[in-house]
Amino acid sequence: MRELSSEAGASDRNAQTRHRRRGRDDMAVPSAEFRSYYGRQILKSPVWNWMIAAYLFSGGLSAGSAMLAAGADLTGRTELRRVSRIGALVSLLASMYFLVGDLGRPERFHHMLRVAKPSSPMSMGTWILTSYGPGAGLAGVAELMPARVRRTWVGRLLGWAARPAGLEAAAVAPGLASYTAVLLSQTAVPAWNEAHPYLPFVFTGSAAASGGGLGMLLAPAGESGPARRMAVAGAALEVAASRTMERRLGLVAEAYQTGRPHRLRQASEWLTVAGAVGAVVGRRRPALVASGAALLAGSALQRFGVFEAGVASTKDPKYVVVPQRERLAERAAGQ
Repeated sequence: MRELSSEAGASDRNAQTRHRRRGRDDMAVPSAEFRSYYGRQILKSPVWNWMIAAYLFSGGLSAGSAMLAAGADLTGRTELRRVSRIGALVSLLASMYFLVGDLGRPERFHHMLRVAKPSSPMSMGTWILTSYGPGAGLAGVAELMPARVRRTWVGRLLGWAARPAGLEAAAVAPGLASYTAVLLSQTAVPAWNEAHPYLPFVFTGSAAASGGGLGMLLAPAGESGPARRMAVAGAALEVAASRTMERRLGLVAEAYQTGRPHRLRQASEWLTVAGAVGAVVGRRRPALVASGAALLAGSALQRFGVFEAGVASTKDPKYVVVPQRERLAERAAGQ
């Protein structure tokens, strides 16, 4: 019995020794890096092409121009009002062209008007665009009328209706500027979905900067004051929201900070800041034209950079799996 007891004690001591040794070995082993199954991507990349990025930009430009046109109309700046209304109309037509071109068939836009679903960003965006279009279109057409048409009863009627139509478009314009960000963030694309608290501010600031930039580019220098102030405010919001987004996204921020998306958004930030500085210090016409062009280019590159980042994030499975694991771990720790 003593021999069996001594053998059992020795076995227990050996087991404890192996357990302690295994614990030290486990502590020495580094944590495993994430790897997917044969490196295959988990999500399918978006089927959208560059036309959607162009739609994002042109829609935001139209919204920013409509807001600036309403302010110019209320303050008596006729030339700034004219170029902004025409800019809102032209960019609206461009956005519709890009949207329908991506949809493939024009009747698909009509089909989306058969229902109104508040929980669907696509449905709400369709109705926002439909509500915005008539006002912006009527105000823009009123500015394009020849002088001889203005003297007719049709011209006088359009001229009378242009102000309420422009104000209605300006009221809907913030929704038009930001709904595309909500639409992107409701997809499964990691770089868009994780950025849902920040993208609406990035897009709204970009829309205001581009609208102000267009006013600086086309309006006389004497009437460009509201356009310059709007451009500076929009640029500040866009750059601040973009920097905050990159700092708080964690792992998914790599999709914005590497490769082609990083180059596009870095160029966007440089152009936007340069345009804002020009809007503050510039007073002569050439400086305002250069600053306005820089703001327009920066806004366009911002939209293309965000679009490219979303596509890139679907090709690397770590952007899908790692954030999911982190959320599960946080939920388990909270419970």
